[in-house]
Amino acid sequence: MTARSARKTARTTTDEVPPAKKAAARTPAPRAEAEPDRTVARPAPPLDAGDRARLLAGEHHDPHGVLGAHPVRGGVVVRVLRPFAREVAVLAKGRRTVLHDDGDGFFSGVLPLLRKVPAYELRVRYDGDELAVQDPYRFLPSLGELDLHLIGEGRHEELWKALGARPMTHQGVTGTRFTVWAPNARGVRVTGDFVHWDGTGLPMRSLGSTGVWELFVPGIAVGALYKYDITRPDGSHTVRADPMARRTECPPNTASIVTDSAYAWDDAEWMAKRGARPHHEAPLSVYEVHLASWRPGLTYRQLAEQLPAYVSDLGFTHVELMPVTEHPFGGSWGYQVTGFYAPTARMGTPDDFRFLVDALHRAGIGVLMDWVPAHFPRDDWALAEFDGRPLYEHEDPRRSAHPDWGTLEFDYGRKEVRNFLVANAVYWCEEFHIDGLRVDAVASMLYLDYSREHGEWLPNEFGGRENLDAVAFLQEMNATVYRRCPGVITFAEESTAWDGVTRATDQVGPGGFGGLGFGMKWNMGWMHDSLGYVSKEPVHRKYHHHEMTFSMVYAYSENYILPISHDEVVHGKQALVSKMPGDWWQQRANHRAYLGFMWAHPGKQLLYMGQEFAQGAEWSVDHGPDWWLLDPSYSAEADHRGVRDLVRELNTVYGRTPALWERDTSPEGFAWVAGDAAEDNVFAFLRHDAEGAPLLAVCNFSPVVRHDYRLGVPESVAAWAEVLNTDETRYGGSGVGNPDPVKTESVPFHGRSASVRTTLPPLATVWLRPA
Repeated sequence: MTARSARKTARTTTDEVPPAKKAAARTPAPRAEAEPDRTVARPAPPLDAGDRARLLAGEHHDPHGVLGAHPVRGGVVVRVLRPFAREVAVLAKGRRTVLHDDGDGFFSGVLPLLRKVPAYELRVRYDGDELAVQDPYRFLPSLGELDLHLIGEGRHEELWKALGARPMTHQGVTGTRFTVWAPNARGVRVTGDFVHWDGTGLPMRSLGSTGVWELFVPGIAVGALYKYDITRPDGSHTVRADPMARRTECPPNTASIVTDSAYAWDDAEWMAKRGARPHHEAPLSVYEVHLASWRPGLTYRQLAEQLPAYVSDLGFTHVELMPVTEHPFGGSWGYQVTGFYAPTARMGTPDDFRFLVDALHRAGIGVLMDWVPAHFPRDDWALAEFDGRPLYEHEDPRRSAHPDWGTLEFDYGRKEVRNFLVANAVYWCEEFHIDGLRVDAVASMLYLDYSREHGEWLPNEFGGRENLDAVAFLQEMNATVYRRCPGVITFAEESTAWDGVTRATDQVGPGGFGGLGFGMKWNMGWMHDSLGYVSKEPVHRKYHHHEMTFSMVYAYSENYILPISHDEVVHGKQALVSKMPGDWWQQRANHRAYLGFMWAHPGKQLLYMGQEFAQGAEWSVDHGPDWWLLDPSYSAEADHRGVRDLVRELNTVYGRTPALWERDTSPEGFAWVAGDAAEDNVFAFLRHDAEGAPLLAVCNFSPVVRHDYRLGVPESVAAWAEVLNTDETRYGGSGVGNPDPVKTESVPFHGRSASVRTTLPPLATVWLRPA
């Protein structure tokens, strides 16, 4: 703030402005019972030519020091910039004083015989109407010193409350505070539908070294469309959406919208208990959803009527939503984000999205959300070179250009950018009650040479390939989220062997790095290897047996979740059931057996929509799952409904069997029974809960029935009863199984002193537990 504006604001506080009478910025002036005295102001001293030119060019850093009311010798000078106005008058102390038209939209005059600035309003006459408005340039800064200090430090954990458009009452007047970070700008103006998209009359003031620009505009209310007109360092202009916008227009429109939440949450019970048990010691079964295509055409509120009931019926504990943050191109599935603080307007308002989350919570379903801090698109109305220079992206193209997606990577070394992202993670958890964040493309953040050839990347300060700035950001993000948001969990989609993804940030590993601090990591290795195995013809599977067992070599190196996600059922990879060999019966049998193996394997599980009923086609963002496969009039409906019934039963048995989830991250929770039966295509293992109670899982990936198949078991269990069989006829199987308990015999086998003889159905998984 300059000395001139400081003097001006100090003086204006000596004469308080009365509360506003809810006069909107463009509301015609009310008729007065008695017309105030009308005079013409004395001519004001000429406006400095430099100030005039900078205001018209949108390059003035301190418009409040020039515009508004200022004490001068002999009275108070009032200067107004109102393009296209025919006349501007000041209404003060019962007197209407008409200002002189100075051209180019400037109006000025001296109110005589005043020693201090009075309370006043403006009367602005255009061709048809006269409007009663408050003068934006008579207000003190509406952003506090603590906010500016925290922004400058890069430590404002509630950044969304300081930056962006915030409806408020300031100095007794209702309006909206606009604040934006643009440190390289020569000037910034607010523009919007309330000024017919001409921001000439609304220049913002710079709040010093923080790079923040601010303007309180009286009368602007919820629903107004706006953007920022930024003057770049070279003098050219760019009109940008607000990076902190909490609501946006529906694409392809790009304006930001002034918003404020009026939603009353009804999920207190869920929020109080969600962190009662560590997630890695609790059941966690995730249904991944692309909201816009799950049931195309539904709004958030309509989804709230259908999605919770569907997910609850199938027994999933959580849903994972592919990115709901605003994105211009639907074909990106939400992974090229332009509105990091706004739920996409395609399905409704932010409060509508809150309604959906609330409905899921009331149904007992946790809500995870894909979060994309790895990159952003190059749209010229969004973040790219926001104020005319690289700002959110790194200034060196070798660090900023993402080679795979044609996007830009964030500059994690810049404290304000890191703050923007850390606060964003907190924002979704606190403002929308999100229960977990799945962080997309972590590997591309961690490595400077990710998808880059020799000579296309710069090493770090120690000569290594690790992106130290990204490491520090991820550690800070995780530490902040876990500190502020009890019960929330973070997931890393990380496809390499980076050490310590789910290790605490204060625990240094052998590589010299503290852990990244995530709660769980996607087990991409398990996904790749196991899908490779089941895609082979059974006769060839014995040569790939290790692909199903290798995951146990590293199963306890991180806290894992097993993902069959959207990425595995698109772009020619085929839907899960279509990856399977054989005829239609065998494909479904393989599909069911694989799900049984997946649910029994250590680690939580995630399944993408459509795979729960064996959809044969790849997922399409345009039409979503093939729900018609479940139409009773369809001849093969029973085949698909059977698979969905199995998924329901998997989740039901899983949820009531602690052995399948209580010790997922502990080696004591797992023991091989038959991990080397490659010739038989059989895998058998035990899972144990915290009390030692076992569950025996047996997978037969051969299309033949194996009678009297002997398996070594603990001698302490007298008999085993089948609790799940993927070959049951109700699931579409052949009905082979073990209808009666199988008794333990004192016959040593598989290195154990006792064993059982079981019947293994073809292409099936069987779960047994003590009878």
